[in-house]
Amino acid sequence: MSKESSFDIVSKVDLSEVNNAIQTALKEIENRFDFKGSKSKITLEKEELVLVSDDEFKLGQVKDILIGKLVKREVPIKNLDYGKVEPAAGGTVRQRVKLVQGIDKENAKKINTIIKDAGLKVKTQIQDDQIRVTGKSKDELQQIILAIRKSDLPLDVQFINYR
Repeated sequence: MSKESSFDIVSKVDLSEVNNAIQTALKEIENRFDFKGSKSKITLEKEELVLVSDDEFKLGQVKDILIGKLVKREVPIKNLDYGKVEPAAGGTVRQRVKLVQGIDKENAKKINTIIKDAGLKVKTQIQDDQIRVTGKSKDELQQIILAIRKSDLPLDVQFINYR
C-alpha cells in the first residue's frame, strides 16, 4: 500500500525582513532631497505598519519607497492591507497598514474550490490559518501547487512541509 504524501498551504510574512525593509526605506527617506525637513517615518507596531508624513502626496512617496524595499526583500506585498489615510498630530497624515498573517476562512474556501476544480484525488483539511493537502500521488500534489500558483488569490501563499 502506498504512503500518503502531503504539504501545507500557509500565508506568512517574515517580520524580520519587514523590519530590514523599514530600516533601508528610512535611510533612503533621510537621504532624499525632497524629504529634507519632512516629518516622514515608518514604524512597525506588532503586526501593523504605521506610515506618517507631511501630506498625502509625501505619504504616497513613503509608501512607494517602502513597497520597493519590501519587494527587494521578497516580502509578499499582496499581504498588506491598507487602512484609510487619517489626520495625525502636528499637521501630518497617518496610514496604518496591516500585515496579513494566515489564511482566513473566505480565502481557505477559495483555495478549496481551486483544488476541487482541479479534479484530482486529494483531500484538504483546514487547520486554523493553514490548509493541509494530502494525496497518494506526489505528481497530483505538484499539480495542485501549480493550480494554486496560477490562480489569482488576494493573498500570497507558501507551500511548506512537503513530504
